[in-house]
Amino acid sequence: MKSILKFFIFIFTLTLVISCNNGDDYDSNDIDTTSPGKSTLVAPENNKTCETGSSISDTQSQIEFTWTVTLNTDSYDLTITDLNTIVTINNTGLTSSKSLANLDKGVPYSWYVISKNSASSKTTNSDTWKFYVAGKGIINYAPFTAELKTPKSGSTIARDGFGKVKFTWEGSDPDAGDTLKYTLYVDTIDGKQTPPSSQTDIEGESLELELEAATTYYWRVKTSDGVNSSYSNVLTFNTE
Repeated sequence: MKSILKFFIFIFTLTLVISCNNGDDYDSNDIDTTSPGKSTLVAPENNKTCETGSSISDTQSQIEFTWTVTLNTDSYDLTITDLNTIVTINNTGLTSSKSLANLDKGVPYSWYVISKNSASSKTTNSDTWKFYVAGKGIINYAPFTAELKTPKSGSTIARDGFGKVKFTWEGSDPDAGDTLKYTLYVDTIDGKQTPPSSQTDIEGESLELELEAATTYYWRVKTSDGVNSSYSNVLTFNTE
């Protein structure tokens, strides 16, 4: 009887071991070998106020952009945006982790890198960094344009129980110690109509406004450091 009992205990234990092993089997198909990795940006440094590069004229400098090489990547796209005009420069199909661009002096820019793999439809974006190309005689740089968070462009937003919608943004300034204040522009025309005093000199980075239902709105944010100002691009959204 004891022999039979030991036999059944052995069979039960063996079954558990096999079940556990089957659940943890290594499957090489689970490894993603085609999705490109995320690059880490190196230079120009984030929030740098005086990126000199190589001066090529009174108005322009040649700037070198560098980033880390990533796995599963055979090319990179570099996107540079003039934050004053929102005009972009795209250097595509790069096979090394560096690129040159001729940029205007005294102008703020943002940049990021897209990693690509020809064997995959997936792409991976790096973080986005901002910097100023050095300009002659600039003592205080204007704040970077605010990054508009919500409402998203082209979105349809549900108002809360009080008919309000929350606006959020993120500001930054290249000059250490500057205090930023914001003006929120919201209207149904172009996002450039003069806002009421309650939407000016905002010290935080959010504000709730009561809006009409089923209406298209335009919005932007002015950022001021007390000396200079910058304006974000205009986004549009709809209310339900």
